[in-house]
Amino acid sequence: MKRRDLLRGGLAAGATLALPPRVFAQARKGSARDRALFELAKHQLDKAGDAIWKRDIVAIADYGLHSSKPRFHFVNLGLEEVNSYYVTHGAGSDPEHDGYLNRYSNVEGSNASSKGSYVTWEWYVGRYGTSVRLGGLDPTNDAALQRYIVMHRADYAEPEHLARYGKMGRSNGCFALGTEQFRIALLNLSGGRMIYADSLGWEEDGTVNMSSPSGAYELMAKGQSLRPARVPMVATEYGE
Repeated sequence: MKRRDLLRGGLAAGATLALPPRVFAQARKGSARDRALFELAKHQLDKAGDAIWKRDIVAIADYGLHSSKPRFHFVNLGLEEVNSYYVTHGAGSDPEHDGYLNRYSNVEGSNASSKGSYVTWEWYVGRYGTSVRLGGLDPTNDAALQRYIVMHRADYAEPEHLARYGKMGRSNGCFALGTEQFRIALLNLSGGRMIYADSLGWEEDGTVNMSSPSGAYELMAKGQSLRPARVPMVATEYGE
């Protein structure tokens, strides 16, 4: 049976379930996924250096998870907590619109999500109202400004859309969130903080979602650290 068929069956079975009243899920403090996200956030901050001037909170978009899952993790290094929200990916990354990101692109007009680290810049008012400009810090996303890759709110990212269709809508490569989630993002991510996007596939319980077509990471059995699957654990390889 194909992954798409499994997914379709799972979504149909879950269609009768109501969404939880909260729009975010907080990971268990000290969980395997929690510790892995902290380690990855610190590594990406070190890699970015002075390009990031506010280093208290890092957002990690785990595009190795289906869009129906809270996969936009706000990693608060000061409070040592992780809060997770819903976020879209680009239509060009998911041409079948099955809720999984299948490919990345840094090409203008691709409407795809780009992998790598971003720095959040200033607010502005555009097509979707208040939005946040982003600068790409890696060769895989350095065209973000020219491509107008930003963070904004959108109707297709609201919890009601997810409840109706079992997946989020798709953006043109931007990080789109629902109204309440975007309000929280404005308060927590603006003005020189980092957003990092990659396909990790890290579930809340510490397991790895191997159904993701692009997930390539695994948690150690005891949850002490993370490593790319089938690759020796070397710190500089995290997120590459």
